Amino acid sequence: MGVKNYRDLIVWQKAMDLVTQVYQATERFPQKEVFGLTNQIRKAAVSIPSNIAEGQGRNTDRDFRHFLSIARGSLQEVETQLEIARRLGYLHKEELFDIIEQSSEVARLINGLSRALVDT
Repeated sequence: MGVKNYRDLIVWQKAMDLVTQVYQATERFPQKEVFGLTNQIRKAAVSIPSNIAEGQGRNTDRDFRHFLSIARGSLQEVETQLEIARRLGYLHKEELFDIIEQSSEVARLINGLSRALVDT
């Protein structure tokens, strides 16, 4: 893999944008959810770019693919938890749609990078 720094990865940059979106959306959740759903969604969102960065810092493509897999799982966790928040009335359908669009882009980039690492 020719990237010297995880910050150069578009997938990491887009995942960071997703974290920002998630934090902004959860800012409006009820106070009673601060230690519940809000905290859980934020942790899962932060895990996505964190695992991408950690994987890129590993010495092998195999390790990197493993961490990309973890990031993908965290991404699906975020989507699920945001759908729960929508069903509870904490998010509007349009807001969820915007975040899911960003999430889908991150997923496509993770999948593409993971495939590229297999081919190398």
